[in-house]
Amino acid sequence: MYQVIARKYRPQSFAELIGQEHVRTTLENAIAQKRIAHGYIFSGQRGTGKTTVARIVARCLNCIEGPTTKPCGKCASCLEVTAGNAVDVIEIDAASNRGINEMRELRENVRYRPARDRYKIFIVDEAHQITNEAFNALLKTLEEPPEWVVFVLCTTEVHKIPTTIASRCQQFSFRSVDFAEVVERMEWICKQEGIEADPEVLSVLAQMGEGSVRDSLSALDQAIACCGVKLNAQEVRGLLGMFSLDSLSEVTQALASQDSRRMLDLVMELERNGRNLQHFCRELARYFRNLLVAKVAGANTRLIAASGPEQERLAEIAAGYSEEDLTRYLQLTLDLFKDLQFSLQPRLHLEIGLLRLIQAGKLLPIEEALANLGNPGSGPAPSKPPQPKKPVPAAPATSHQPPATSPQPPAPSPSPAAPSGDWSQRLHSALLEAGMQFTADAVEHSQITESNNELQFTTPEEFKLAMNEKDILKIVQKVAGRPMRVKTTFGDANVIAAPRLKPPPDDVSERALSHPEVRRFQEMFPDSQVRVVRNLKE
Repeated sequence: MYQVIARKYRPQSFAELIGQEHVRTTLENAIAQKRIAHGYIFSGQRGTGKTTVARIVARCLNCIEGPTTKPCGKCASCLEVTAGNAVDVIEIDAASNRGINEMRELRENVRYRPARDRYKIFIVDEAHQITNEAFNALLKTLEEPPEWVVFVLCTTEVHKIPTTIASRCQQFSFRSVDFAEVVERMEWICKQEGIEADPEVLSVLAQMGEGSVRDSLSALDQAIACCGVKLNAQEVRGLLGMFSLDSLSEVTQALASQDSRRMLDLVMELERNGRNLQHFCRELARYFRNLLVAKVAGANTRLIAASGPEQERLAEIAAGYSEEDLTRYLQLTLDLFKDLQFSLQPRLHLEIGLLRLIQAGKLLPIEEALANLGNPGSGPAPSKPPQPKKPVPAAPATSHQPPATSPQPPAPSPSPAAPSGDWSQRLHSALLEAGMQFTADAVEHSQITESNNELQFTTPEEFKLAMNEKDILKIVQKVAGRPMRVKTTFGDANVIAAPRLKPPPDDVSERALSHPEVRRFQEMFPDSQVRVVRNLKE
């Protein structure tokens, strides 16, 4: 009879095991040193080798040459364990034997010596299915079993194992098998079976397994049944319901061109072809995750489960986006996938989710938005439009008007004279009039020196985003009335002291300075200064 690939090529020794080096090394050393525990817990995701390792341990302990780390594979014990019918290796399905009566029967069975082999080994699959009462009935037996008994509890949900049970066993956590190791294993199996498969096909099958060797080999078995001895990547993707990199890149192409219509057409094609929209959204989230990793780590990294050419293609696509954009797209896609789980109209949710990706690409970083706030003409940030100047009406003719032949007074010059007072105060007032509040605050906390028609600003680092030299140069030339240069340097805010601006002599300042709490504060801190007083009601 035909035997599926996952069973046919199941590892029969530690040497054939792929991945799980930490488990293999520990168990080999324990067997070699004769330090065999009476209870083990093997935990991890599906298809990572928990039951396989339990059978290997049984072969190592009961081999005629054992206990040994290299069972012969020829004796009756090794052959029976491989076939699954060894009399002294009892495999129990905890999903159907989870009650207290089954545990009582197991406890009675433990009392008797092995019929033939050295150890009587109990392998309990899906051990988390056992009830608490049944676990309690097993506690004493598991803590002090006879010398010929070894328990191996295999589970995918170790958090459901009671602490009293876990404390009586040695626990091994099985990890997801590395992508490259799964591809290498399937490549070897294809050679043994005479199957022609290129790296792209093996990459698709390994991605389908998501770290599970059994799932990947089951997908390989299914692909061979569909395509025959020569596997085609496109046919395998269609069989497994996966999406190619070209189809997923249509989303990023629509994002690059800000084409909302293309997004809607993509959803229509998915719906028309009967594709699963939830599965597409999950693949899209994985796609954006791979783009983000490629942007951060570059191509040819182990962090991306893909072949070499696919990783290079992902790196090329990721180069057109920033890390912030890719992070935002990934988060939006994950939120969309979560919404699709409970949606009665998945097409509508997918359409609005993809359109949100388009809108998210138009957002500005918060630093840029704050820097441009209040600066007219410096970006898409809202700014106060300039008010048009009202024309001055002509004075009506009266008897006091001078005759038409009298000379007219010269027009005032539009450029004010060079300022001789405090630059900080004058620029602060001019910036406030121009509606540039953030830049005015930065200038207020800067040290300003003038030399050879050049103003040098020494500003704390915290105001770096607000100091736009182009905007400041316009205001400086407007205040000075002559061409000038501007130079800005940034330093530590603790070193650069803000200018000592005297509060304007008005009622607000007087009331603020005469407040009892302010006076008390000045008495406690004699070196403190009040630089600016603002009326928040204005």
